[in-house]
Amino acid sequence: MDTKMVIVVRKDLNMRRGKEDAQCGHAASDWLITRIRSWFPRPPSFSREEMAWMNGNHRKVTVQVESEAELDAIYQKATEARLEVHLVVDAGLTEFGGVSTKTCLAIGPDLDEKIDPITGSLKLR
Repeated sequence: MDTKMVIVVRKDLNMRRGKEDAQCGHAASDWLITRIRSWFPRPPSFSREEMAWMNGNHRKVTVQVESEAELDAIYQKATEARLEVHLVVDAGLTEFGGVSTKTCLAIGPDLDEKIDPITGSLKLR
């Protein structure tokens, strides 16, 4: 079973590399944090695909878009496909002049065949 998580990053923001990496880290961990919080104090449940990803190599692929509109479109497509999707909105405390800004999102983890139709045409980061 081929599973992965895809992280989609906005390149138009010209974030410092460390900032961009931190935003990707938020995206990658948000799905698990959200799941744990939603089930607390009971243990979280995971789909067969999520378990395969966690028990496998935790594959992540990072791709890029050139605008907030493109990020929003990917978010919408992933949501419509009923995929796990987490949008990261930075508070703007260190960059973006204090303005909350959508920086990236994570899709999955799930089967490649479910994610690829949405992100397969995007340029690798």
